[in-house]
Amino acid sequence: MANSEQSKKRARQSEARYAVNKARRSRIRTFVRKVEEAIASGNSEAAVEALKNAQPELARGVTKGVLHKNTVSRKISRLSSRVKALSTPAS
Repeated sequence: MANSEQSKKRARQSEARYAVNKARRSRIRTFVRKVEEAIASGNSEAAVEALKNAQPELARGVTKGVLHKNTVSRKISRLSSRVKALSTPAS
């Protein structure tokens, strides 16, 4: 339990930041899920559009400190390769 004024304030700040970060993470997951659903449905145009919407949201997660830069880079790379494979005909 926080005893000093500083530790009490830190606890309040931590709770507020946790709530904001949780909302940001949830929003990012929603955008990624939309891309994956479009890929699963086989709709190439929808997948490309969903990926275009998801990329800035993922990048914003990095600048806000919610996700690590390499994690987001990996996610974007994997999603874009799956979308590209969907749009090009299988040989």
